[in-house]
Amino acid sequence: MTAKEIRQKYLDFFASKGHTIVPSAPMVIKNDPTLMFTNAGMNQFKDIFLGNSAPKFPRATDSQKCLRVSGKHNDLEAVGHDGRHHTMFEMLGNWSFGDYFKKEAIDWAWELLTEVYKIDKTKLYATVFEGSAEDGTTLDTEAREAWLRHMPEDHVLLGNKHDNFWEMGDTGPCGPCSEIHIDLRSDEEIAKKPGRELVNTDNDEVIEIWNIVFMQYNRKADGHLELLPNKNVDTGMGFERLCMVLQGKQSNYETDVFSGLIAKLGELSGHRYHEGGQVDVAMRVCADHIRAIAFSIADGQLPSNVKAGYVIRRILRRAVRYGYTFLGFTEPFLCRLVPQLVEDMGEAYPELKAQQKLIESVIREEENAFLRTLDRGIRMLEDNMARNQDTKRVSGTDAFVLYDTYGFPVDLTELIATEKGYTVDLEGFQAELQKQKERARAATSNEFGDWVEFHSGDEVEFIGYDFLRYEGARLLKQRTVKQKNKTLFQLVFDKTPFYAEMGGQVGDTGYVVSASGEKIAILNTVKENNLTIHLAEHLPEDGTESFDLYVDEERRGRIAANHTATHLVDQALREVLGTHVEQKGSFVGPDYFRFDFSHFAKMTDEEIRKVEAIVNERIRANYPLQEKRDATMDEAHAMGAIALFGEKYGDRVRVVRFGESVELCGGTHTGATGNIGYFRILSESAIAAGVRRIECVSGAAAEAVVNNMEDLLRTARGFFNNVPDLAGAIKKLVEENAEARKQLEEAAAEKAAQLAEAVSAKAEVVGGVKVAKFDLSVDPAMARNMALLLQKKAENLALVGAYVFAGKPNLLLMYSDDLVAKGKNAGKDIREAAKRIQGGGGGQSGLATAGGRDLDGLKAAMDCLTELATA
Repeated sequence: MTAKEIRQKYLDFFASKGHTIVPSAPMVIKNDPTLMFTNAGMNQFKDIFLGNSAPKFPRATDSQKCLRVSGKHNDLEAVGHDGRHHTMFEMLGNWSFGDYFKKEAIDWAWELLTEVYKIDKTKLYATVFEGSAEDGTTLDTEAREAWLRHMPEDHVLLGNKHDNFWEMGDTGPCGPCSEIHIDLRSDEEIAKKPGRELVNTDNDEVIEIWNIVFMQYNRKADGHLELLPNKNVDTGMGFERLCMVLQGKQSNYETDVFSGLIAKLGELSGHRYHEGGQVDVAMRVCADHIRAIAFSIADGQLPSNVKAGYVIRRILRRAVRYGYTFLGFTEPFLCRLVPQLVEDMGEAYPELKAQQKLIESVIREEENAFLRTLDRGIRMLEDNMARNQDTKRVSGTDAFVLYDTYGFPVDLTELIATEKGYTVDLEGFQAELQKQKERARAATSNEFGDWVEFHSGDEVEFIGYDFLRYEGARLLKQRTVKQKNKTLFQLVFDKTPFYAEMGGQVGDTGYVVSASGEKIAILNTVKENNLTIHLAEHLPEDGTESFDLYVDEERRGRIAANHTATHLVDQALREVLGTHVEQKGSFVGPDYFRFDFSHFAKMTDEEIRKVEAIVNERIRANYPLQEKRDATMDEAHAMGAIALFGEKYGDRVRVVRFGESVELCGGTHTGATGNIGYFRILSESAIAAGVRRIECVSGAAAEAVVNNMEDLLRTARGFFNNVPDLAGAIKKLVEENAEARKQLEEAAAEKAAQLAEAVSAKAEVVGGVKVAKFDLSVDPAMARNMALLLQKKAENLALVGAYVFAGKPNLLLMYSDDLVAKGKNAGKDIREAAKRIQGGGGGQSGLATAGGRDLDGLKAAMDCLTELATA
């Protein structure tokens, strides 16, 4: 049975049981401050489990793409070293939202595994929760009795709170779970020791394949459990592991989920899988990581140095490092795996095929950048070892700086150091790494208080498309959150005109007023677990009162105008650059906005001018806002609406039209394009391979840009006595400056030649080497030019300089090429001499320079250089 067939049989089975098949949510999460990546199948249903959203259907099933590389679910460093760990994986799941419960979930799991997938019943075990005295819970007899209808009693095992009680977090929905394990050992091994003794013992052949969670409790902030009003079922089965079981393989990487990628790696590298050792590890790492990288880019997350982008860059660099070190790749290779990945998974996940060109381009650029980093890191490590020849040891601090600042992996540091006869202080490195983790943990630590509820029963209704104030709102709940040493106060109302930060648009600010007259400033509005949360300066004195809500109208107006401008920009870019342009991100604030889009070349000045002209023409056309707030996806597509890859849309969507611009959008907009006033592009740049960014302003901010330009031109013209032809005057000045610079350079070269002749004429033979010394106060650049001139024609010559410039000591050491060939190294020698002036330096074998702080040490430094040069 192929992987594609296994996935489809799962979905078809639960569809036959009344489940709605839903598409996978994006792997990259954009509107949840508690998560960067989808790490479980239930993430897209979290709002339902928390009671913040009503389910659209009572039963659901899907295959969800997940990523576990951060937080407590971090498998990154284990990936490649065995056959079962992954970064990106698929989770097959089925859910009940207050519908069926334990009996049906267990019966259907048994039916699917034994009758559809034909797994040997005698090889299966189930665990059930034994209860916890700490929480006041008892044995899950309902689940145990359900399993005993299918299995003998010695195959139904009891598990503790660690293994058989699932929790979403420190607080929130939770409940007992029932795991299904399979014994993959031979009959001979099973006869020696029954599988029940190996369940949950980390045995590689007795493994968990499915977890069925029964959400029936809510964990409060003080730790106690309350029963949920609706009982839910959340199941998750690892797709890759299931394929291993059904295809009779010993490792997930031997299944057809990975075999195509591993074969391609073998073709590109010349290595074979199962060569053994680090070659096999590297192939597993690369085959796994390319999936995580490609799916993240397809979902709109580009590699970067912050947050989710940093995680993706780290995964990519780990793959490149393994390919570089153990498979011999010195050129980009991950990008060449993308066509195979699209062939394997493009049918189930069409976003891969649609974004293939962008994915390949981004990965290629990232690989090239990291290969350059590796080269630079190797040189820095060699310099470090040269400075520590006496100890033959790389300190933990130095190894950490290479890792943290320059992205150079510590295991590669250790490998290179070992080859050169050096050791690495790994304990010191781990200590520095732990300090960094503690700093990061402290910076992101949150303490959530329990919600204090005043009213219940209604979902939050956003009325901000039509109103900027609302009278008589009810405060549903409030809580206090401690975050980064700050205390935040969160308010949730039943209705609100405040727009929550989402889709690139910033949240609204304003204030609320209680019925008794208490006024509370709203500092920001965010979306969390489908709740519109108002961040307030303090909690109200009486939460049972009604409240009047007021959005900052002037600020919202500027935000709305900028958001509408992004739609006009999107359309104009497609007209000017081509229909390949797709939005890749945006930021919409009150003062400016930025727009990221796919395009493979820098925009020309003419193209920028054309985009500005089109947008301003449509502003003057004053197209009114036309919207359909409850359109189906089919209706939206029929209207020509543009959807974004990586966005999760519901069954009903909002379509926004301004003239010919039609997009799916949940943001706030101005009533007509004329309200934007005026538009200018401030800058255009690249943020990744194939992705450009423009930063723009509109309205009064755009007028200010033009005014500043006029002021600048007026000032510049004043420098030239208000000459009519300012451009001509500037050109003439540039040409005159160029001629003057040329003359100065020629004079400097002539002076350097004269100095070289004078200094070399005074050279003395010491220890068989001609040594030319100088202590004249000269510009270091001229001293370097003098050294280069001598190096070209001199033989058996060492130029030694110890001099003062701008009040600071400087050193220079040059060896002629024949001395370098005999083993002289100016870079190494000058580092030693620089200690005499409390400084440092470096350079090449033939020429090096140094600077310092101690003028009194110049003579000692000169003597040291002379001694080293003649040794």
